[in-house]
Amino acid sequence: MKLHKNDFKAGKNLRGWLALFLCVIILFSNAPGTITSAQRTARKENRPRKVRLVLGIVIDQFRYDYLTRFEDLFETRGFRRLLQDGAVFTNANYIYLPTVTAPGHATFMSGSIPALHGIVGNDWFDRETGKSVTSISDPSVKLLGGQGAEAASPSRFIGSTVGDQLRLSNNGQSKVVGIAFKERAAILPVGKHPNGAYWFDSTSGTFVSSTYYFPDLPGWAKAFNQNNRPDKYFGARWDRLLPEAAYQRSLPDDSPYEKVSRGNTFPHIIDGGESKPGKLFYENFRESPFANEFTEAFAKAAIEGEKLGQDDYPDLLTVSFSANDLVGHAFGPYSQEVEDMTLRTDRVLGDLFSYIDQKIGLANTIIVLTADHGVAPIPEQSRDIGLGGGRFEAKTLTTAIQTALDGRFGTAAWIRALVNGNIYFDYDVIERQKANRQEVERVGCEGALKVQGVGKCFTRTQLLYGPLPPGPISEPAARGFNAERSGDLVIVVKPFYLQRTESGTSHSTPYSYDTHVPVIFYGPRIAAGSYSNPISPSDIAPTLSTLLKIEPPVNMVGRVLTEAIKTEVRP
Repeated sequence: MKLHKNDFKAGKNLRGWLALFLCVIILFSNAPGTITSAQRTARKENRPRKVRLVLGIVIDQFRYDYLTRFEDLFETRGFRRLLQDGAVFTNANYIYLPTVTAPGHATFMSGSIPALHGIVGNDWFDRETGKSVTSISDPSVKLLGGQGAEAASPSRFIGSTVGDQLRLSNNGQSKVVGIAFKERAAILPVGKHPNGAYWFDSTSGTFVSSTYYFPDLPGWAKAFNQNNRPDKYFGARWDRLLPEAAYQRSLPDDSPYEKVSRGNTFPHIIDGGESKPGKLFYENFRESPFANEFTEAFAKAAIEGEKLGQDDYPDLLTVSFSANDLVGHAFGPYSQEVEDMTLRTDRVLGDLFSYIDQKIGLANTIIVLTADHGVAPIPEQSRDIGLGGGRFEAKTLTTAIQTALDGRFGTAAWIRALVNGNIYFDYDVIERQKANRQEVERVGCEGALKVQGVGKCFTRTQLLYGPLPPGPISEPAARGFNAERSGDLVIVVKPFYLQRTESGTSHSTPYSYDTHVPVIFYGPRIAAGSYSNPISPSDIAPTLSTLLKIEPPVNMVGRVLTEAIKTEVRP
């Protein structure tokens, strides 16, 4: 075949056009906004997995400094996993009074404050009935599965929680369960509409619930109570987990500040002084690290029994480890017992995380860990090292207030109750004495401030209408004040003082030893790192709501911790 010179020219032009076409393809494939196959693969690999479980952990009475004081002693699977691969907020503080168990657990998944969620203490004086009530008491429900524990419900809680909003978002397809040894710690985090809440009955030695949630305990919970009795721990020996040298950072084992009726030195024998398991043993068991192991075992049973994390709807499990609080009250934050309890809690968490990794996958799980409050040093220790501090009786406080009012308005029974640092006046007495209520409040505060150890006194009128006295304690007092449930005077002790005469220590104040707690997020879309900006545990619920793409709880005051959330990769 003979080719004409124009044929060569046409072929040359064709090759030129093909080359130009290929260049355009290459150019546009690398243009901004254009996704290559390699980029698609990378994005697919980096896209977070679907969240199947949110695990909310509260360690009762766990100061932030426990993480730093004992960090070198932690294993790899528990606290260290969270500290290395989680978003760690080092400056998280509660922003209200009082810093006690019930308000802390109510705030955890509501993002709210006592002024709004109504849980102003573990208990308070109810003016309508003339009696003290607890945060979860409910005479309309019955106990299930036990004998002596209080039949309880979240009926006194006001608002909603992450769990409530999660179930609303998908017509109840998500499952929500709360577990703790303490009733309030199991009930309050999961709100008004969970699948169930379970707590420990020290009379029967079983996990129980109430008819608020269901007419009978689920079969899996009954099976656990039948097959996993705490009786196996009867006579257990609680000794140091590590060699004694590891505890030199804590007080001596025989510290004079520890005055514990069952003995203040290792080893501690867990039998309650009984010859066989009974109520005293179960009470003693609650104060040991073995109670946390038992709580973890029940949490695993709940995951199995409720099939948590097994479908496309995210579930929520809250677990509060209550034993740390009971040990801390008795021995104080600088004791070897609290150190050992922290190390054993680390091991329990590590085991729970490994179980969840095998069962559900940590890549599919968001973990958030915090505490409901911290704790003060034992006052005698604070005093002896020059920090000041001490104790005073409730009677000393009420007598001072009563004396001031008698002197100003005439002798009468002015005080109805002192509960949780709140003084409740008798309004009928005020009327009979023809006294002005605001003036009664003012004179009562003047009397209270004469007591050594009382630092601040706020009146109902100040907290409701202002102006508040200047200073950093005023706002926490206002955030903790609920008009229907709080008292007429709110008393705040000075640093290192307790309104408590018995040995040991306590909490409730606006000082850092009570407010400074861990807040750690771990899991998909969490930007690992250490964050020192000031935050509050009230920020946990709005952050979880954002991660779960649900409406946040109705009374939340916290903010979304955007710094801890990775930018979501779109397909």
